[in-house]
Amino acid sequence: MSYSTEPATVTETSRSRKTRRPSVAMILLIWVLLIGAGVTAAYMYSNHLKQSMIDQLDTKWQSEAEQMKADYTAQLTALSGEVKDLQSKVETFNELLEFTKDNNSEKTDNSNKLYSQLSEVKQQLAALQKKMDLLK
Repeated sequence: MSYSTEPATVTETSRSRKTRRPSVAMILLIWVLLIGAGVTAAYMYSNHLKQSMIDQLDTKWQSEAEQMKADYTAQLTALSGEVKDLQSKVETFNELLEFTKDNNSEKTDNSNKLYSQLSEVKQQLAALQKKMDLLK
């Protein structure tokens, strides 16, 4: 066996390495595809987050609206009950006033008291009516 003392040719090893490496265009294409996939995934994820946030807010607002509606209905019912009570008191005072007018004698103090009570009840009725109008 004879060994040669000449150095090995460099051109043969560099050619074999060059043929093994992918081309620059292929690497750039892969990078562009990866970047595009990342941007697309980020865009889709942000849309998903936005939609889930909108759904959560919609659910919350609907429940709050239902609660406000229930509170409004309860207040309106309570006020209408108070108005009915005051209306019955006004009618009772009117009947009493008519009775005292029919039995008018020298007792003018009692009729004055009834008139003042009637005016107070009318004021309370007007205040409750204003409250009901505000609630509507």
